[in-house]
Formats: sequence, C-alpha cells, structure tokens
Amino acid sequence: QPPAFGFLFDVDGVLVRGSQVVPAARQAFQRLADSRGRLRVPVVFLTNAGNCLRSAKARELSQALGLQVSPEQVILSHSPLRLFSQFHQKCMLVAGQGPVEENAQKLGFKHVVTIEALRKAYPLLDMVDQSRRPKELPPPTTGFPTVEGVILFGEPVRWETSLQLIIDILLSNGNPGAELQDIPYPHLPVLACNMDLLWMAEAKMPRFGHGTFLLCLESIYKKVTGRELKYEALIGKPSSVTYRYAEYLIKQQAEEQGWKSPIQRLYAVGDNPMSDIYGANLYNNYLKSAHQNQIQAGVKRSPQAASPQTEDHLELRKGYNNSVESCKSILVCTGVYRRNADIPSNTEECTMETVFHGHRDFCFDPSLVEASYIVQDVNDAVQLAFKKENWS
Repeated sequence: QPPAFGFLFDVDGVLVRGSQVVPAARQAFQRLADSRGRLRVPVVFLTNAGNCLRSAKARELSQALGLQVSPEQVILSHSPLRLFSQFHQKCMLVAGQGPVEENAQKLGFKHVVTIEALRKAYPLLDMVDQSRRPKELPPPTTGFPTVEGVILFGEPVRWETSLQLIIDILLSNGNPGAELQDIPYPHLPVLACNMDLLWMAEAKMPRFGHGTFLLCLESIYKKVTGRELKYEALIGKPSSVTYRYAEYLIKQQAEEQGWKSPIQRLYAVGDNPMSDIYGANLYNNYLKSAHQNQIQAGVKRSPQAASPQTEDHLELRKGYNNSVESCKSILVCTGVYRRNADIPSNTEECTMETVFHGHRDFCFDPSLVEASYIVQDVNDAVQLAFKKENWS
C-alpha cells in the first residue's frame, strides 16, 4: 500500500562523518529502496550545513548512499530563505564560506555584497591580521552601495574579519565609511542560518559550528552597545519554519510519485539532541496544537507558523492541507550524542547538570531534548519506523 509516513534524515553524524559514510546508512537505504533503486517512501535530507549548493549536496549524498538523490530532496540550513521575499530586492551583506553569493542569488536575492568585497572597498576596517593592513592610506571609498541587511549563511574562515565587519555594518546602519553617530536601534535586519553550537566530523570530539560564531557576534554586539542583537529570523534546525518546509517537500514527493494516501506521520532521525531532537519535538508540539485547534473549530484550516517571526514568510500555506499529525524524533548514537555519556548519574540533579547547547532565543525545555526513541544507528531507526508502521 502507499506510505502514510515519511523520513527526515539529518546528514552529519547520521549518514556520514566528515567524508566517511556511516556503514549503517547504505543498509538503511537498501531497505528504503525498491529493486530498481527508487525510494518506496518520501525522504527529505535535512541538514544544517549551508556552505554549499543544494545540487552539490545531492551529488554527495547520491555517491554516499548508492542511489539517486535530487536537489529537491535536500534542505540546507538556508533553503527556507527563498520564502523571505521581502528582503530579495534589498542590498544584503552575506557571510559564510563556499559559494555564498551564488547561494544567495539562487534563493532569490538580487543585490548581494560579500565580506571580501566590503573589506576591499574599506581596507581600513580589517586590522587584526597585521600582514593584511594597507601599507599606505587608501583613497576614500566611492560608489559602494548602502547595506540594508545581513545574511549569516554559516561559519566563516576568518572569524575576526567577519565579526568586525558585521558589527561595523550594524553600528553604521550599512555605511561603514561614515563617522559613527548615534548607534541605530533596532539595527538592520539579520537573517541567520544554522544555530548548531557543535557538530561531528572525523575527530573524536565535536567541532565548533555556526552557533559558536553567532554566540561571539551576540556577545560583542552586547558588550559594545549594551543591547541585545536581534534576529529577523533564525532558520535551520531547530526552527519550525525549516520543518514546515520539509513537510511541504515530503508531501510534494508523495504527490509526484502518485501515492494517494495522505502523509500522516514523519520520523526525524538525528544525532544532535539540541538541534535534531529539539526541532522535531518542537514541531511535533506544533502539529498537535494545530490538530487540536482544527478539531475544536470543526473545520480544516491552515495552522499559523509556530513562531510569529515566520508567519508572514510562509507562502507554503497556499493549498496546504493538515494531514500530518505527528513528527517523531529518533536519536542515533553515531554522531554528537553518545548513549550514557549525556545522562547524569543522579537524576535529581539532571536539570542542574544539563548544559544547554541550544541558541539564546530558544528556551531550554528538558522535554524537548528527549527523543521519542534512541537507537544505535540509522539502519535501526528505519527498521523501528517500519515496525511502527507495519511496513516491510
């Protein structure tokens, strides 16, 4: 029978570790595919990576898993930015590494300026690395556009340069060549993708993620101005807008395959309690309350986005139906999470001992980092979901 469920797979720590494929990943996808190598259930790859193109990530996954993955099945941390059309005509400063300009343009942004272009236009701003300081006083900058907003795609390479120039843009209202007058507040809009403090590569210990860079930026801004850095939007896991976008793509896949059963349940498989599990559980709570509202109203209606910041941006609502009832979180032990390592010996001290690795703007609720299920690896996760669905 056609599937009434779909999978949301995290990538790093679940399917791969750096450039190495997790052995269980190939076994899992052999279960998920038919004899012709086509997926038997809808699948979306939900990664907080953002320093590459969707097409490149799809090619990488195709090679790792031994089956064809299309770019439409991949959600990078920045993919939902295509919904933020009110910024698409503005001049935006983009920070990160990899093809940031190309990514921004593919997402619909028409006027983008890179950190490198800003540094070249204003060479006196970047002073930490003495070897990069100008030897002579450069002529005044002319013709450089006023920056109207900032997009933080992912962790940059030279943190000191990006931190300095982003702060300069926020303090100068987009004109870093001007003399500093009153500090504008609220500051220019900031859109940030990927809040992961840590992530898992080949090393034995987790590595700094973009969340660590955001923490530095927030701390510097507050120390310099005495005020909080505000985000127009935080996207990527655990943000609900990312899960709504994933649900939309899952339903689109089911339609394209001609599967008539409405998709009712999602299984989100991840290795990071603070992004994958928190995000899936937050979305599950949202689905439950949306479903409850629907029953109380006695009519099918489109639920509002889970957080006010995203309500205006979700063009997904057009033709949206409320078939999905739950999003179950499955935590694997092949990445950031290690079974037993994260469980304090004295459960009474649990909340005291738990260190919250989530973003500043997401409140810590211990229930949101508790997975619906904990399994060893992604193959076990797929088997578990199949069992719950009576599917073979």
